Amino acid sequence: MTQAETAPAETRKGGTGRDRYLDLLRSLALLRVVVYHLFGWPWLTILFPSMGVMFALAGSLMARSLDRPAAHVIQGRLRRLLPPLWLFSAVLLAMMLMAGWHPLKDPDVGSGWAGWGRLIDYVLPFGAPPYPEHLGSASGLLDDTWAEQAAGPLWYLRAYLWFVLLSPLLLRAFRRAPLPTVLAPLALTAVVGTGVVTVPGETGNAVTDFAVYGGCWILGFAHHEGALARVPRYAAVSLSCLVMAVGLWWASGHPGPEGWDLNDIPLAQACWSFGAVVLLLQYSPSWRELPGRLRRWDRPITLANNRAVTIYLWHNMLIMATFPVIDAAYDLPFMESDRAASLLDSTYGFWTFVVVWPLLAAAVLAFGWVEDVAAGRRVRVWPDGTRRGRARRRAT
Repeated sequence: MTQAETAPAETRKGGTGRDRYLDLLRSLALLRVVVYHLFGWPWLTILFPSMGVMFALAGSLMARSLDRPAAHVIQGRLRRLLPPLWLFSAVLLAMMLMAGWHPLKDPDVGSGWAGWGRLIDYVLPFGAPPYPEHLGSASGLLDDTWAEQAAGPLWYLRAYLWFVLLSPLLLRAFRRAPLPTVLAPLALTAVVGTGVVTVPGETGNAVTDFAVYGGCWILGFAHHEGALARVPRYAAVSLSCLVMAVGLWWASGHPGPEGWDLNDIPLAQACWSFGAVVLLLQYSPSWRELPGRLRRWDRPITLANNRAVTIYLWHNMLIMATFPVIDAAYDLPFMESDRAASLLDSTYGFWTFVVVWPLLAAAVLAFGWVEDVAAGRRVRVWPDGTRRGRARRRAT
């Protein structure tokens, strides 16, 4: 993800224009998501809690919008979210069907109306959509887990949708009782994310995701309302570090299948993400423009924010597509020697990192326009702010 809202971010409550600090955070979150799915390094979940950051930024934007009638705001969010999802779903479903998947014959999906009902999650993501864990052959052009890898990140859109639908109630609760509302998701995670209470099936996954990232979403409310800015910095830093320490302590005694990968340890993820978001938003400098050396990254940051949904939706499928591209290099004439093949073997991961970015650029060009259509904007092929920058220079 990526952050499913690309409207201009505020600088302060009541402000207008983009907050480039928040844009930077969103871009870093997307970058970290792509790198994590490329290499699977568990320590990346500790270095930068991308999903918590993206939910917090989305919560801040949602609180800003809820100064208007809630029904209108929810309708606008769905209008921005769903068309990019529909395009992605159409391509993914077509690929899976052409590869031989018969959803109504899949015992994990179900037959009849129940099976068709689950497929509706590709249109309205109230739940996680079904997909085959294995499709095709392990020796085929794509790994036989490609469908699972491509559809896996759609859980974020399900969580985002439920947060959007519940935001009017959550914001009302926050304004009446800020501290209990912010801390309630952490308490819920301690119950449903530790095995004290087990909620089975897809409902359990949705409840756990809501609990893990609900605190971050509501911290976005606190950022918009100015509540975080009113907390003394020493208190915010001390308490957030304490919460993060609790998360690491829990992770040390309850490692997941990949060790310290916080994605597999709900309570640790909730605590670490919560504390990190407090620190990042407490120190929010509210930049109108990127300062100093960061200015050289202005164009890719602007592009990433304008195409956040496209990048998030397509990145995992495109990571899978890097493998056959790199594998084709083994057939080149100069790769016939054992030394050349060994060199490519040892640098394979590096080349996946190199190849995925042109593929993402192609996806932005091919599919990114849907975000403009969904938002009711003029369609832009490559919205990196170049034209705006030229206009600003002409004006000065």
